[in-house]
Amino acid sequence: MSRLAESRILIPNAPITANFYSRDPRQVAQELLGKLLVRREGKKLRAGRIVELEAYLGTHDPAAHAYPGPTKRNAVLFGPPGHAYVYFIYGFHYCLNISCEPEGKAGSVLVRALEPVRGLDLMYAARELEPKHGRVSELRLLTSGPGRLAEAFSITRERDNDKDVTSRRSDLQIVDDGFEPQHIATTVRIGITKAADEKLRYIIAGNPFVSGKRIP
Repeated sequence: MSRLAESRILIPNAPITANFYSRDPRQVAQELLGKLLVRREGKKLRAGRIVELEAYLGTHDPAAHAYPGPTKRNAVLFGPPGHAYVYFIYGFHYCLNISCEPEGKAGSVLVRALEPVRGLDLMYAARELEPKHGRVSELRLLTSGPGRLAEAFSITRERDNDKDVTSRRSDLQIVDDGFEPQHIATTVRIGITKAADEKLRYIIAGNPFVSGKRIP
């Protein structure tokens, strides 16, 4: 993506409200596709379009962190909707989830992949990669996969866990710029063994930035 293309994308100032997330994660996931994840740091801005998510259904979902019930670690999932739940995986990667459902009822969506649209140089630096030609194959290394996108946006548990992404004061937000996906596809979730047959992974079909196998 060229700098000219970056400059044409207008990033709204107002984040999506908490009411949007206070629903079934399956509904939230489908409607969150195409929205923009934004990291604001003064005048510096990183933004990526959400192209892949997975829904987790709280205490009714054996694959969900909330399945055992409330704990100190998963408390965010039982709290207000629209808060970041960040966890560490494989001893190396952070993953970003957003809490869903009304407070007291757990649910979440895992952000699995973004299409980078603003602040590419900042993302390259955060990922410790050398900026090259802007080809899709190179840009995929920035935000295609939950660990990659978390690193590209400098998302950590210490910094962002329980952060309210619906607040105007938050440096991590999700905003709506009016983009509407043409085709949404559903598949089974990736990298889990429990409830592995549930079709709770939602992607923008044909988008080259989805992780794993792309759906045409």
